[in-house]
Amino acid sequence: MIQRIYIDTSIVGGYFDDEFKEATISLFGRFESSEVTFVVSNLLELELLNAPTHVRELLLKYPTDKFQRVELTEEAMNLANSYIAEKVVGPTSLEDCRHIALATINKVDVLASWNFKHIVNLDRIKGYNSVNLRLGYSMIEIRSPKDLIKYGND
Repeated sequence: MIQRIYIDTSIVGGYFDDEFKEATISLFGRFESSEVTFVVSNLLELELLNAPTHVRELLLKYPTDKFQRVELTEEAMNLANSYIAEKVVGPTSLEDCRHIALATINKVDVLASWNFKHIVNLDRIKGYNSVNLRLGYSMIEIRSPKDLIKYGND
């Protein structure tokens, strides 16, 4: 079964960032070889509108049918608001919460991000999952690309 990985905006930007480039390019290699499917949202596309041209155009290199697309829904917005209401993060992190809610509702295998402050953070992940379980959703797996690349057969 092909792993479905929801990517947020930091993954696209990480492709060009010296600190995150190696692991991000490796993750994109898994995507290009169809080992994984990237799940992208209209929220990601909106956030990329403000990115530099080379970042904005990265995903355009791939056929649109290679991605699974999901839409920001009222259900996702309500779940994101619940994360804020439960003080998992503050109100300034609403967009991050929307990514997590979209990944949760669409039952992806994992959400990939380089955002260690608000997303890939053990205390925050516990908080998101606490809200998810209380509201009847599945737990969400959240990892950085370093945890999602293959290291061979060793």
